[in-house]
Amino acid sequence: MGTIVEDVGKAAEWIAMALSSFGYHADFTPRSLWEIDRFFDEQSHDGDPVPGGLLSEALGSRVFALGSYVGEVIRRQIGGEWFGDDTDPEAEISVELRLPDGTICWPVQRVMKRFKNGAEDGIAVYGHALGLPVGEWKANSRPEKRPWWIFC
Repeated sequence: MGTIVEDVGKAAEWIAMALSSFGYHADFTPRSLWEIDRFFDEQSHDGDPVPGGLLSEALGSRVFALGSYVGEVIRRQIGGEWFGDDTDPEAEISVELRLPDGTICWPVQRVMKRFKNGAEDGIAVYGHALGLPVGEWKANSRPEKRPWWIFC
């Protein structure tokens, strides 16, 4: 096991691949933050995972990975550096991203709030507030749904 900062990078890459394999656009662009909101809209309800959904197993590690992804989108767009205390038993929750202008943010905690509170703690809005050009949500930007037999 690496440091918490190393874990953030690995988790972000892993969840980006996983999200992409399930039809979410997770390409580390600011616009992809809308996809994280869509993911939560589809995979959770009232602070609980949808039964049988993508958050119904390994919730803690998946929320950490989603928070890592959100932070990496921010860091790759505007810069910054991750900081964490490897001796902290809650390092996955308290890991922080320090931006070049001195702002400190906690993307994993924001993702936890999004899961618990729903759209009122939106991820794209969070990115926009930090200065990312997330654009507007377009309902028709969702990937085309394909019959399951296409993947066989």
